[in-house]
Amino acid sequence: MRTAAVASLSCLLIALGYSTTAAAPTADNPWLGQRVMNMAHSGGEDEAPMNTMYAFERADTLGADMLEIDVQLTADGDLAVIHDATVDDSTDHTGRVDSFTMEQLRAMDAAHWFVPGRSTVHDDPSAQYPLRGARSGDAEVAGHEPTDFGVPSLSDVLERFPDTPVNIEIKGSGSTQSYLDTAEVLAGQLERTQREDLIVGSFEDEALELFHELAPQIDMSAGQDAMIGYYLSGTPLPEGVVALQVPITYSGITVVNRAFVDRAHRDGYAVHAWFSGSAPDDAATYEQVIGTCVDALMPSRPSVLEEVFDELRTERPTPGGTAPRQECASDEPTDPEPTDAEPTDPEPTPSVPSPTPEPSDPAPTTPGPKPTAPAPTQPAPDEDTTPVPGTDVPREPERPAIVQTDGWVSDAPAAP
Repeated sequence: MRTAAVASLSCLLIALGYSTTAAAPTADNPWLGQRVMNMAHSGGEDEAPMNTMYAFERADTLGADMLEIDVQLTADGDLAVIHDATVDDSTDHTGRVDSFTMEQLRAMDAAHWFVPGRSTVHDDPSAQYPLRGARSGDAEVAGHEPTDFGVPSLSDVLERFPDTPVNIEIKGSGSTQSYLDTAEVLAGQLERTQREDLIVGSFEDEALELFHELAPQIDMSAGQDAMIGYYLSGTPLPEGVVALQVPITYSGITVVNRAFVDRAHRDGYAVHAWFSGSAPDDAATYEQVIGTCVDALMPSRPSVLEEVFDELRTERPTPGGTAPRQECASDEPTDPEPTDAEPTDPEPTPSVPSPTPEPSDPAPTTPGPKPTAPAPTQPAPDEDTTPVPGTDVPREPERPAIVQTDGWVSDAPAAP
């Protein structure tokens, strides 16, 4: 009901040419200088088992600027880095996350259902699982320990990546109270941190309100209700918010376009665009979204985004911050506000050329009884880069039939 109501209201306001009011600006927002970031979503769930140390190491090595992770509360009051409220989708176990201790979660095989290019796949009898058994040691992965394929804790990730910015999403098991409980524990764990490269977000506004009350020194992204209010009517965002993390499209309406990004920047907020079923997670869409002048993209295929950045020679974050690209300067004309619900894909910026799609690589093959996958390192210039069967990831492979959505993304299928 909420999805349909918001979509209808959004269409009405756009059709009427509703003029939004300015939100309260955020002074000296450091995230406005971090353009353009590759924020590997769950470590890049189409290229590696989601929310595992293996995925995070791989993304960090290939050039990702920030890691996007999810946290759920465990039975012993710790924070597990896992997307769902249950372990069913990504591990070899079943049950609610909050029914297991952190030690039990670390022992699970979080690569059990991983299929390269398709994230987690359960119902396809032809699917290949090249990293299944890596957690137990039945499959060896060069440069990695079996523990890299279990469910890590938040402290595990922050300790392993002390110099890599991390975006932490507060999750819950469905009730508002579960989100509040996660927020309280997260605030306690970050209370004494000296890190200034963290952003905490959630779809649950009350959880963010509590988190900010307990840990006001940590930057936040806007919650779902706050974001919708800002998008529709320019409602000022809560204190502590530095970024707007939004889907590419919502109920057939393009959210991420130049006009919206420019408005957010004028109001002092960075814009981070996520996909997760709201738009194709491919090179062509990445290029279009870069053209809207966003500050970051959250891809499930971070290696593909790196290729697009290289092809476009996109300026990346540097110490001290990065000024807007020339085509993103504030005096440049912006795209007009959309006048209807079409198209569902982001509008490309004219100055950005359209890419030529590359053919997909061969599908991964079934590994041997003791497979060895390559370590996630950048090859030397003269190194043989021939893909290893079972570990190569197609550039733009077929998407799964069912796309898991989250938060305020509608139930409609992603655009083809």
